[in-house]
Amino acid sequence: MKAEIKNAIIVVVIVAIAVGGIGAYFNSLDMSKATSTPIPSPQIQTTNLTMPTNDKPQVTQTTINPSTLPPINEGHNLKAPDLVGISGYVNTNPEDLKNAMKNKVVLYDFWTYSCINCIRTLPYLNAWNAKYADNGLLIIGIHSPEFEFEKDINNVKMAVEKYGIKYPNVLDNDHKTWTAFGNQYWPREYITDYQGYIRHDHIGEGNYDETEKVIQQLLDERSQHLGLNVVADQPLVNIQEHQFSSFQTPELYFGYDFAQGRNYLGNSEGFNPGQTVTYSLPAQQNSDHYYLEGKWQNLSDSMKLVSDNGKIVLSYSAKSVHIVAANQSTLQILLDGNPIKPQDSGDDVQNGTAHISENRLYNIVSANQAGQHTLTILAKPGFQMFTFTFG
Repeated sequence: MKAEIKNAIIVVVIVAIAVGGIGAYFNSLDMSKATSTPIPSPQIQTTNLTMPTNDKPQVTQTTINPSTLPPINEGHNLKAPDLVGISGYVNTNPEDLKNAMKNKVVLYDFWTYSCINCIRTLPYLNAWNAKYADNGLLIIGIHSPEFEFEKDINNVKMAVEKYGIKYPNVLDNDHKTWTAFGNQYWPREYITDYQGYIRHDHIGEGNYDETEKVIQQLLDERSQHLGLNVVADQPLVNIQEHQFSSFQTPELYFGYDFAQGRNYLGNSEGFNPGQTVTYSLPAQQNSDHYYLEGKWQNLSDSMKLVSDNGKIVLSYSAKSVHIVAANQSTLQILLDGNPIKPQDSGDDVQNGTAHISENRLYNIVSANQAGQHTLTILAKPGFQMFTFTFG
């Protein structure tokens, strides 16, 4: 009896070992299969690229079977946040925009219409929209205002029309989408692949060829993974890029809230929040500081002239000068103590005069080359000044 039990136990042990060995064998096959096809890593190259020549591009067309493609790289695990806190839509509506974003390569452009750096990126954005929209690119302008008047949707619509923007724009008036992205700059572009993963992030102007190469690569990835026809359109958009001066005056703010930590008001009277101050021009004036004459109301984002006459004097270094201004007013522009010459006048100056009629950015000086100059603005009551910007 004991021998029979012993033999039965031996048989059970042998069977168990055999079953375990077979299971281990098939498990090893599964592991081998899982690791034999590595997941690709389509990393974006961010090196500077040269502009192409005018040679005729080589165009190829290929049909891809999506079942033969490896899975998209899951290493890109930072998805773009949702558009939140949107107070208005231009060139779109909520439902159309939501549908348009599906399976698209999306370029999110954070901008505001009085920002000269933003304005200088718009020709590229418009060109990319015209060139790639039919191939799967969707550009979304996220208008996050710097000043209160930029929250007015009618002002944004006028700017969109003025600059020929055809792609969708949303008004992020409370900076909720701005915050969701963790953004701190104008302009800034984030680009996502067709699955919504952020693959490119660029701050400020420049590097347009690099950004367009990213667009091309992500569109190519999208076409392959969706089984679409791939057209390699290599020539880049060729637009003359703005050239910055080696030594350029920084942006100068007139509002006491904006000037904290970067106060370039040269008058000894300084800022007096909420008060109307009589300013006098000092005998000594420093470069890259602005000086006021007359009675000016100190506002959080600007200065407003309340006396019969007022003056702003600035010694600056740049090629061009822009102002963000508001309210109906007529300005007389002097350069180096004399009425500004036609060849130095900005787009918004005629016969030495600038007419302020809309709340926006105005170009008042546009010289052939950068230099050190003294700018004088003679203003009338009601003129509201927000900032100087330079180029």
